[in-house]
Amino acid sequence: MATESFRRSEFPRRWFALFIVLTAMFMNQLDVTIVNVALPYIQRDLGAGISLQQWILAGFALAFALLLVTGGRLGDITGRKKVFLIGIAGFTAASALAGLAQSGEMMAAARVAQGVFAALMVPQVLSVIQVMFQPPERIKAMGLLGVVVPFASITGPVVGALLTAGPGWRWIFWVNVPIGVLAFSGAARLVPESKSDRPLRLDIPGVLLLGLASIMLMFPLVQGHELGWPVWTLVSMALSLPVFAVFGFHQFRREGSSPLVPPALFRNRSFVAGSVLMALVFSGIMSYLIVLVWDFQVAHGWSPLRMALTGLGWTIGLGLTASLAIRYGSVAGRRLIGLGLVVMAAGMAALILVLRHYGGATDSWQVFACLLVAGTGSGLVVPILVDLVLAGVPPRDAGAGSGVANATIQLGTAVGVAMVGAIFFGLVGTGPRDPAVWAGATWQTLIYNAGVFLVAVALVPLLPRRTRRHETPAGEGQPASAP
Repeated sequence: MATESFRRSEFPRRWFALFIVLTAMFMNQLDVTIVNVALPYIQRDLGAGISLQQWILAGFALAFALLLVTGGRLGDITGRKKVFLIGIAGFTAASALAGLAQSGEMMAAARVAQGVFAALMVPQVLSVIQVMFQPPERIKAMGLLGVVVPFASITGPVVGALLTAGPGWRWIFWVNVPIGVLAFSGAARLVPESKSDRPLRLDIPGVLLLGLASIMLMFPLVQGHELGWPVWTLVSMALSLPVFAVFGFHQFRREGSSPLVPPALFRNRSFVAGSVLMALVFSGIMSYLIVLVWDFQVAHGWSPLRMALTGLGWTIGLGLTASLAIRYGSVAGRRLIGLGLVVMAAGMAALILVLRHYGGATDSWQVFACLLVAGTGSGLVVPILVDLVLAGVPPRDAGAGSGVANATIQLGTAVGVAMVGAIFFGLVGTGPRDPAVWAGATWQTLIYNAGVFLVAVALVPLLPRRTRRHETPAGEGQPASAP
């Protein structure tokens, strides 16, 4: 039986292995946002309509969210390294197919395939970190992960703009191929194999219930506007809530017999509150940029590079404060997250006021300054929030815990993209493109983004006060001490 933790003498090269798995995580997270600034060009060349544009973005996130928990559990059952390698190989192949897409439907299908294989790959990253590293080294590894994810998310548009303006938008997908090949080779040599220390089975009914509930919620959100919001779309969204409840009940009934999501995870206050908070925060972080792209690139003719450089304000702001969160999260984690969320909301509120006043005449530096403020807030939140969410999760449930945590992020991302799409295109209507109307719809839509950051503040008191830096090493198969 594979051990759940690797001592220093057994795996002296674990930091090299960490670099490999973080490279794969970076590649995946880059693809979440790299499409944004290239989307108008993809739409032009492939003839994709509004709903297909949203599926190109949200289809990836939805497939990712639907299968993340399953991917984590498969790693626990069959071996995390094995599933990680399958995920990298499939993601690389799907990226190549996306670059070869000849229609909007083919592109959307390739993006869904990317999401499926990313769901196999990504949960293993957090599991490998939890398995290979004991406190206090684990907090350093998690801190690196906490920086890589948002950095990839925010720099994606810049890379996308440079590639779109240079060799063409297809290269935003083809660039994954050499990276994927190198990551596969490195992981095959350096990442140790591990699996759960107890026999597990895949909860097929749980997979189906979770998938059904998510599709019932997401399909109407993405497709509703184009269909004219028929009654069945509203009924489907309403009925998704009881289906989610049935899924939860099913998981508690299967306790002790390999549920998809161990009920013990939901008894951990920091895990539940942190997961919901992450879903809210990332629904705002990952959707604001597409609204700005629709306004400034599509309606007002900004180049992809100008849009991407303007969006760098968030990246720079995040870089200014991320190290502070990692350094002081062990003594003031909850305070930093609360402060960060308030600053994020303030930055987004400032952007709303600027856009409302200047409209289509808004200059790049004004948007940059507002995003810089919001980015400094996100730097206080994102690097340590992952660690808070996974506090107290025992190694035997590492795959399921990381899968649930990532699923909440991705489901939040998909919902955020769908929500801003529904709001924005509901405001602009179906008539001829009017730059003034699109400018007004932009600041009104961004109220959603500022709102979710403020709602997330209400959950902060439910989080632990600090990150896990003060943990003592846990024995094999035992949970690390909660913060």
